[in-house]
Amino acid sequence: MKPLLAIKIEKDDLEKQVNKFHNTTMLKKGFKLLLFAFIILGNSTIFAQDTKLENGKDYILADVEVTGKVQYNQQTVVTFTGLEKGQKIRVPGEEISLAIKKLWKLGLFNDVNFYINKIEGDSIYLELNLMELPKLADVKIQGVKKGKTEDLLKETDLKKGKVVNENLITTTKNYIENKYKKDGYYNTKVIISNTPDSTGTEVKMLVNIDKGEKVKVKNIDFSGNEQLTDAKLLKAFKNTKKRNFVRFYKRSKYIKEKYKEDLASVISKYKENGFRDARITSDSVTYDKNSNTVAIKVNLEEGRKYYFGDIRYLGNTIYTDRQLSQLLGVKRGDVYNGVLLQKRIADETKPDGEDITNLYQNNGYLFSSINAVEVRTVNDTIDFEIRITEGPIAYFNKISVVGNDKTNDHVIYRELKTKPGQKYSKELLIRSIREIGQLGFFDPEAIKPDFKNVDPQAGTVDIEYNVVEKGSSQIELQGGYGGGGFIGTLGLSFNNFSIRNLFNKEAYTPVPMGDGQKLALRLQGSTYFQTYSLSFSEPWLGGKKPVNFSASISHSKQFLYNYATRDVTRDQSFNITSFSVGLAKRLRVPDDYFVLSQAVSFQYYDLNNYNTGLFTFGDGASRNLAYTIGLSRNSKGSNPIFPMYGSDFSVSAKFTLPYSAFNGVDYGNLENLEEYKYKYNGSPYTYSDNGVDILVTEGDYLEAIPSTSNPTPKKANSLATAAADPAKVDQEKYKWLEYYKIKFKADTYQRIYGKLVLRALGEFGFMGAYDHERGLVPFERFYLGGDGLANYSLDGRETIQLRGYPNNSLSSTDGGTVYNKYSLELRYPITLNPSASIYALTFVEAGAAFNDFKNYNPFAVQRSAGLGLRVFMPAFGLLGIDFAHGFDPVPGDTQKSGWQTHFIIGQQF
Repeated sequence: MKPLLAIKIEKDDLEKQVNKFHNTTMLKKGFKLLLFAFIILGNSTIFAQDTKLENGKDYILADVEVTGKVQYNQQTVVTFTGLEKGQKIRVPGEEISLAIKKLWKLGLFNDVNFYINKIEGDSIYLELNLMELPKLADVKIQGVKKGKTEDLLKETDLKKGKVVNENLITTTKNYIENKYKKDGYYNTKVIISNTPDSTGTEVKMLVNIDKGEKVKVKNIDFSGNEQLTDAKLLKAFKNTKKRNFVRFYKRSKYIKEKYKEDLASVISKYKENGFRDARITSDSVTYDKNSNTVAIKVNLEEGRKYYFGDIRYLGNTIYTDRQLSQLLGVKRGDVYNGVLLQKRIADETKPDGEDITNLYQNNGYLFSSINAVEVRTVNDTIDFEIRITEGPIAYFNKISVVGNDKTNDHVIYRELKTKPGQKYSKELLIRSIREIGQLGFFDPEAIKPDFKNVDPQAGTVDIEYNVVEKGSSQIELQGGYGGGGFIGTLGLSFNNFSIRNLFNKEAYTPVPMGDGQKLALRLQGSTYFQTYSLSFSEPWLGGKKPVNFSASISHSKQFLYNYATRDVTRDQSFNITSFSVGLAKRLRVPDDYFVLSQAVSFQYYDLNNYNTGLFTFGDGASRNLAYTIGLSRNSKGSNPIFPMYGSDFSVSAKFTLPYSAFNGVDYGNLENLEEYKYKYNGSPYTYSDNGVDILVTEGDYLEAIPSTSNPTPKKANSLATAAADPAKVDQEKYKWLEYYKIKFKADTYQRIYGKLVLRALGEFGFMGAYDHERGLVPFERFYLGGDGLANYSLDGRETIQLRGYPNNSLSSTDGGTVYNKYSLELRYPITLNPSASIYALTFVEAGAAFNDFKNYNPFAVQRSAGLGLRVFMPAFGLLGIDFAHGFDPVPGDTQKSGWQTHFIIGQQF
């Protein structure tokens, strides 16, 4: 039915009239309430089907018909309005006004009209005419590289189906412009245009970005500075730098906010050098449109140089003046340093810093306050009072964790150092953040403790830890050609596994998760070898104490492979079966960063006609039963991928039983073994055996050595002597491996500036023998050089990274028994986003391997330097690439190693 009345009411008139007669709130712009037209007409009578609409009359709402361009069904829209059939409403009145407000707040419509369809007695029929805002069908971004487009779409949340209104356009425009201004593109302009489709319900959006050129800094001039040079002041400008094509680590760009920070840094620089009254009298930034540069001029007033005078402490009852003075570290007569004074009282840059505030807060005084007040200035000397309000001791009350959707609560709570009823300690709070981050299940940069219900009267505080979960499981799926054939790898690592839910079907999402256990399965194979391994670890054995239980089993099988012909001989094989079980207990003394670990391992080496030169015997078996004990202290920062502080020290010893002490074998006289061959001692010659020419040289061992004068097969000629078979000798010597290994590692992290971190690493390893006549085994040795990775290891070797040289090139063919390595690495994070953490690095390192301790020289090393990039993605682990230059030749060469490229896959952090 057509509306009985259709009179448009202007916004201003409507607001005045409605407020005058009915005291309703202001109506939104663009809305047309045609049913209120009678307000303007005064007491005029409106005829429709002989029905009179009186001013402010009550009606029963019979129906609301929804018309116009709207995709929602009628009942949904009516529900949005809050109007219901049978409801008593006043026309005009607040019910219609509130309905309009509700529809407007939805942000879905750009036009709303109410009409009266008809009135029957006390019943009124209304029509609601709506025009929906268009929705986003497609977005195209111009003016930036394709790689940046996806990031912008995510950051601005421009998704298909999103309602397009003025707020969305304005917000998107402002965000992009501000984003690029922060990067130095101060003249960035963004134009957004929308093209509607034929129906008008969808639009295609075009975002055109003109970044322009970066605004660079042409000059920074200081005036009024006599005590501090321009060079020192320019160093204080950490974010705003002059153009300098040589400087690559800090490009010139002008950002207003950063410039203001640098001005404050200049004043701080003066305060560090005793000039308390230094101030900036004026500064100017002049923009040159032609060169797109700015010229900065800063006028200074330095004032006089001051010194510390007497320092008194007021209000301290817990700690003596002497204790506080030692921690403050400031004496009478020292040059005034306002920045240092503030840091010694409360260092905002180091939450765990050694300052007076933390001294109190680490011992329960959460409500304490410490302030330094200047009380007297005589000439160039300033006296201070350190005023302390200690307050009551605070205790932790309620401890809670939010944000862990997958990880079970007990996995987090058992790592927390803050317990209900415990005396408040800021140190324990920071330590708890570290322990949560070290789990590897959460974004370490997003862990945030919130203080709830802080009650100074009761002396209690609630702590709520906010965490953001990230992917903790990894998958490794690789295929390619290497070593002469196709190699396939499948690796699955579940780092937050729940073995107790292994038989609970409902817990598979897609695998049982949440109990903090680790389960890893790895399969690797090619035409000539296969490796299978399974490992499991439980960090809290029994659930009550931090005792880590670990177990692993693996089996590998390799067939004899001819790299030239790619033929595989399957009746010649080498098998290794390994088992290990270990326990690691967190200690309390000297502190709870220490871990004592113990493990027992067993390897069984089985050779079946495998004569390749890798071992001196081709048939037989060796066994390796060893016990390993280690002591470590790991205090690295909360982010295990990119620690910014702390250290990791470890020392370990691995022992086998001293079999030579009790097995009764005389290893100095093994030629008494019954099995003999003949050792030829004459000149080389060739003989024919079934048409095959065989060369016999001096030192060859054969069952029979034919001669031209006496070709009897089973007899040796006069130039051959009986000797023990070396294969049999080595089989006896290595039946049970006998050795011991000592290793030490020191790994430290120090924040240099901001997020720039220096990593210093030192390693040492030594392998020894109990019985020198038996000698060292050819297993378990150190192989130095290259990327430090090994797909599989037949002889239990340890590969040690030293970039700038080919893999294993710095050890002898049989491996070293002693090695040392030193490394310095500068790291800077590009992003620490949990979905993909990326950091760049540059390094210098040196190391060497030696065949015995007699020749060991810790300073005779091969050196290298280079740079690299690391990318950590939860699903794939750590990936990276290094470009390294070796400054020295590898042993046996005369030319330096030069540039080497190393690819890093799955290496430890």
